[in-house]
Amino acid sequence: MINEAVILAGGLGTRLRTVVKEIPKSMAPVNGKPFLEYQLAYVKRFGIERIIFSVGYLRDSIIQYFGDHFKRFNIAYAIEQEPLGTGGGICNALKHVNGDEALVLNGDTMFDVDLRAMADQHHQNKADLTLALKEVDDVSRYGAVYIDDENQIIGFSEKNTETGKGLINGGIYIIKKDIFTRMGLSGKFSMEKDVFEKHLHNLDIYGFASKAYFLDIGVPEDYERAQKEFKRFNG
Repeated sequence: MINEAVILAGGLGTRLRTVVKEIPKSMAPVNGKPFLEYQLAYVKRFGIERIIFSVGYLRDSIIQYFGDHFKRFNIAYAIEQEPLGTGGGICNALKHVNGDEALVLNGDTMFDVDLRAMADQHHQNKADLTLALKEVDDVSRYGAVYIDDENQIIGFSEKNTETGKGLINGGIYIIKKDIFTRMGLSGKFSMEKDVFEKHLHNLDIYGFASKAYFLDIGVPEDYERAQKEFKRFNG
């Protein structure tokens, strides 16, 4: 099993600023604990021992809270001096990964996926990248992901271009460390535009579909939902 996780915690959180001020979105308090504590409790269940926080905006609040060790985790920080985009942030963080691959999570989303099953599928497929996919009733807010009968990803659609039931990117990846080097990518770039769209057919990219609990706290209504629904988790 993979024992390192990158958590992307550098987002500006502009949609949440009406209710969460002067801290990163990933540090938004849920029942008295920062959201990131729930993320750590989640990955702990699957044997993760080392965390790399990808940080930028208001990063000192994260660094001061978690330090170099938190509970049983060893903590490292990949600092974005300026925003690097959805792909560049991951690329920058992977430089701090010791192994050949890592788990990557969005720091504002809880998706209770069975990571062991996801890792098993990733390794069986010898995938470069596996995305956890959530089945939803309406894909319009997120954009859709399309897979074939072998779970290989064959296409994406952007937000607000498709409606109805389907699969969305759930914000959890298993990714090989060298994937961006092979594509010649560095600096600021987009995961969606520069990797998924341009290299979909050059890489082995698979989806792991799940009906598990999913909540993105990026808007105030869903952040309020978290206050009630996260009581099921031990942060």
